[in-house]
Amino acid sequence: MRLIVTLLLLLFIAGGVILGALNADLVGYDLAFARIQVPKGAALLAMLAIGWILGGLTAWLGVTTRHRRERRRIAKTQGAKASKTA
Repeated sequence: MRLIVTLLLLLFIAGGVILGALNADLVGYDLAFARIQVPKGAALLAMLAIGWILGGLTAWLGVTTRHRRERRRIAKTQGAKASKTA
């Protein structure tokens, strides 16, 4: 399993290097407070990483809130059962 993960990682690294080499042109971004120019490959890689992080954060928050709601519901039903038996 570790070999497969290592090979996939090397494949994606090679793809990133090729993507960066083929997209070496500079792209200008006006951020209203600053103007920057970065290579296309770096911009694509940065946006991919930001999207991956934001997607993971969104999924994590969705699961966390669902689990929290479920725990509250279970605690409420257990509290109701305990008060009925007492």
